Amino acid sequence: MAAKPTIVLLPAWGVGHFMPMIEAGKRMLQCCSSSSSALSLTVLLMPAPTAQAVSDIADHIRREEEAGAVDIRFLHLPPVPLPTDHTGVEEWISRIVQLHVPHIRAAVSGLTCPVAALVLDIFFTPALDVSRDLAVPAYVYFTSGAAMLALLLRSPSLQEEVEGEFEGSVDVPGLPPVPPSFLPETLLDKKSPTYAWFLYTGRRYMEANGIIVNTAAELEPGVLAAIAEGRCTRGARAPTVYPIGPAISLITSPPAEQSQPHECVRWLDSQPPSSVLFLCFGSKGMLPPAQVHEIAHGLERSGHRFLWVLRGLPVDTTMGAREPTDANLAELLPEGFLEKTKGRGLVWPTRAPQKEILAHAAVGGFVTHCGWNSILESLWFGVPMLPWPLAADQHLNAFAVVHGIGAAVPLEMDRERGNYVEAAQLERAVRSLMGGGGGEEGVNKAREKAMEMKRACRHAVEQSGSSHASLQRLSEELVGGAVLPKRGTNSYSF
Repeated sequence: MAAKPTIVLLPAWGVGHFMPMIEAGKRMLQCCSSSSSALSLTVLLMPAPTAQAVSDIADHIRREEEAGAVDIRFLHLPPVPLPTDHTGVEEWISRIVQLHVPHIRAAVSGLTCPVAALVLDIFFTPALDVSRDLAVPAYVYFTSGAAMLALLLRSPSLQEEVEGEFEGSVDVPGLPPVPPSFLPETLLDKKSPTYAWFLYTGRRYMEANGIIVNTAAELEPGVLAAIAEGRCTRGARAPTVYPIGPAISLITSPPAEQSQPHECVRWLDSQPPSSVLFLCFGSKGMLPPAQVHEIAHGLERSGHRFLWVLRGLPVDTTMGAREPTDANLAELLPEGFLEKTKGRGLVWPTRAPQKEILAHAAVGGFVTHCGWNSILESLWFGVPMLPWPLAADQHLNAFAVVHGIGAAVPLEMDRERGNYVEAAQLERAVRSLMGGGGGEEGVNKAREKAMEMKRACRHAVEQSGSSHASLQRLSEELVGGAVLPKRGTNSYSF
């Protein structure tokens, strides 16, 4: 293995970042497996800041090993003190990476094989200094969609064009005019250090050799074209973008753990086709009790079947923790709700297997927080969406999936009240998505578009598909650009 050029992956510890990057790395290896120019993967693991993240990463590594993953090695970096003076999670993560830069430099310079690339997570631009110092190619692995990438690249020029707060629609090339209410929170407060981080990131992306995006050309053609033509960077040539998605990990539990289908899946087995609305707000998604009551009333009044993954508020609210707890349904739900909806609804109070649920024939719609991975999974299985964004890139993703991709119907919400949705609004949106609200034409369009994107996503990753071709171009570039890293004075030896 040491003789092969290696791709060094530097993933974030969050489930939505770590797993897609590992999946993308494996696909790069597969692309080269039929030639003599094979590659290996070296994954640098920064210590995760929470027990849950440590457990999630360990479980995924175990599944990779049990699935027979070859040419992949995981190297653990030393811990660093976590910052305590920060204004947002993006800034917090980037500062952790900055503290890790000496360890990353030592790890890469200590490798005895050629390095084809240092591939960085979306938040990890400080590590671009390592690639420059060691003279190895650097790529960003962008875990969100091309729309968010376009906004990041556009943000430095937006700062110059727009004085004060955003009032009118924002020009994101490749998208219809974007209302400020769909921008990430980090762009809405220009006095915040996190806003400065956003601009800094957009500028530093221009230093990368390329940007690998977890999307497909068929999903976001207009945005990808705008980036390639320099419309997001005032004509300056942006790094080459490689759309290689959807990069979805379909690794399941080992056979010993598959004796019975999950209880949620067994419940879906007894429901009619396309009849169940699935509600899930991601691994970090949690809602205050007042909002939970509104959802319950909206679902009850809609009359539709539902599977609702409901999580409790976290015990630890410090930065980086904030893990949802298992919900106490008796305390969170309105009195009598479970009895009134018995038979047509299931409320699940802990983690659930989202991909298995979306793959089930009984699921006909998905209320999602619009994390990009959840959007891709929904499209992969042809399930139309009802977007309910909560934070980060999710509002722009919601705009893109409704007004760009077209596989969703909108949900009216009050962002100033913490993305609050009243029961009547949810009821109308559910009827619009699932039928019975008088908008069947819109329902059919979203459903047809979701099925069209399902076919497009699956074809994209096949050998004749656009993402596979993009991955081949990337792999050839990586093999051709492999170099021995410069030796540092504090390099590790593996």
